[in-house]
Amino acid sequence: MELWTEELHRLFPDKFSTSEEKLSKYATDAWLLSRAPDGVFFPESKEDVVALMQFAFSRGIYVTARGGGRGYVGGAVPVKGGVVVSFEKMNRVKEIHPIDGVAVVEPGVITGVLQAKVKEMGLFYPPDPASVMECTIGGNVATNAGGPRCLKYGVTRNYILGLEVVLSDGSVAKVGGRTIKNKTGFDLTSLFVGSEGMLGLVTEITLKLLPFPPLKACLSAYFERMDQAILCVNKILSSGVLPAALEIADRFTLQCAREFTKGEIPPFDAHILLETDGSIGAVHSDIEFFEKILREFQPKELTRAVGEEACEKLWESRRLFSMSLKASGLTKLNEDVTVPRSRLADLISLGEHLQRHYGLIVACFGHAGDGNIHVNLMVDWSKKENRDKAEEALNVLFDSVILWNGSITGEHGIGIAKLPWWNKAVSQQTRLLHEKIKKALDPKGILNPGKFV
Repeated sequence: MELWTEELHRLFPDKFSTSEEKLSKYATDAWLLSRAPDGVFFPESKEDVVALMQFAFSRGIYVTARGGGRGYVGGAVPVKGGVVVSFEKMNRVKEIHPIDGVAVVEPGVITGVLQAKVKEMGLFYPPDPASVMECTIGGNVATNAGGPRCLKYGVTRNYILGLEVVLSDGSVAKVGGRTIKNKTGFDLTSLFVGSEGMLGLVTEITLKLLPFPPLKACLSAYFERMDQAILCVNKILSSGVLPAALEIADRFTLQCAREFTKGEIPPFDAHILLETDGSIGAVHSDIEFFEKILREFQPKELTRAVGEEACEKLWESRRLFSMSLKASGLTKLNEDVTVPRSRLADLISLGEHLQRHYGLIVACFGHAGDGNIHVNLMVDWSKKENRDKAEEALNVLFDSVILWNGSITGEHGIGIAKLPWWNKAVSQQTRLLHEKIKKALDPKGILNPGKFV
């Protein structure tokens, strides 16, 4: 055991662990790579985090922050060892203020738990990542998490009013505030959102809340061909009325979901799920409007749902997509690329090309409304030739997305998984700017080392 781990045991006997069970549990996230840390720290307050960072800074010990461990890119994997800081015990909702439209939370609060609490008060926290009942608000801040409702409501960044951040030397910065409008100095709040734990450890988050929409309605449509579905998506997005969510799925995704549910999913090649919300009158009007557009493109099956309970039944099928792909027995490489919406058809076609050319199964589904499609390469990971093919296919995928002025990640982040494409994705000057900011806030390079900066 390292001498510094023994010292941390003495300083924090109930909050620091080097047990094999803990080291194994906190060695990975939802991605493929794992690396055991030297120890795991479980803070219960800002003061605990400050004390740890002062200790780590003085000795040059690596520190990797961790939320719910649901990341898809290895962002919480401690690739150089050191200490993993798990915020699971800092899980208090400190305040919900209906008049201010604000919630103040600790980073370990589960996103779905917060949503349920504010809903009881007639309030709404819109960001809805797929792992909403497992991921934490702190993890959402680290990756600027999104979800289906981004189309209308935006991503996590749009709901962060203020942050309390412990910097690498143990000093504490409070950025932003609790007002909806705030133009005092640089937008340092947004700097930390999406920084993947490399600039500081967030210990308190002030969130913007909205009134909960009185009504929602959904339309689920199955099409014989993907090109029909894409034309329909384009028509909806140019119609002048914006849905809250607009999702799309391809043939293989539906096939896996059909096998997983034993036939509950109809046997067609494309699926659209649309949601609209708002006042009762507006929702009834909008759902009629969107249904007329959908019918123009001759769906083989069209279902309307009005009200939260009925809509949830349609969303249940959508939420099964990722689970059903995993159940195929193949390794799922989930690439959350984003393209301009005019390139949506090109991206789906590219997925089909990769499948034919490399002999890999490629499943595409996701957020058609904002061009953020999850291109899932399904790989038999036990065979090296398939791993090599997957790497070649990923090169083609990311090169194409960059050529189309897209992004190699829409919501998961860079982490380790997308590190090989970081230099292609941003210019040299932009990389240099990242490095300058990193060096200014983390001069010893101890925060989440081995990642893209």
